[in-house]
Amino acid sequence: MIDLARTLPFRSGVVAADSALRGDHTSKAELEAVIINCDRWPGIERARQVASFSDPLAESPFESIARVAFRARGLPPPMLQVWIMGAEGAIGRVDFLWDAYRTIAEADGAAKYADPDRARQQLRRDAELRRAGFEVVHFTWRDLVVAPDQVIQWIRAAFAHSAR
Repeated sequence: MIDLARTLPFRSGVVAADSALRGDHTSKAELEAVIINCDRWPGIERARQVASFSDPLAESPFESIARVAFRARGLPPPMLQVWIMGAEGAIGRVDFLWDAYRTIAEADGAAKYADPDRARQQLRRDAELRRAGFEVVHFTWRDLVVAPDQVIQWIRAAFAHSAR
């Protein structure tokens, strides 16, 4: 894992590290131990940054890449996979939460909207999240790859709107 993190671009290293942590193939402590033992290897500083940034709560490469884009464009780190509670109990679990900004971001795969019932369920859930006082931003893989600055702009606009 550390060889990947030190030789691949940061984003690819994060995808690999998040996946390894999520799948219980390694732990943060194990990554840090290898880094300490390989302190003079080329690329070890990048591996150190990857290990520090990696998170087992990222559920997909899409979420890992989104986190890297957020970081690269100066957004504060979001909390991952957070259950949001409403007046009548749990509304649902969200991909990304910036609690200080009352903003949620969802990395939407194509399957979410292929089924009309699932799409309607998502609309109801979003309405509940908004009633609970959250801004909700959805983005797709295409949005993130083709126009990452636009995705960041949407999130920043949600931050600003929640501050009113």
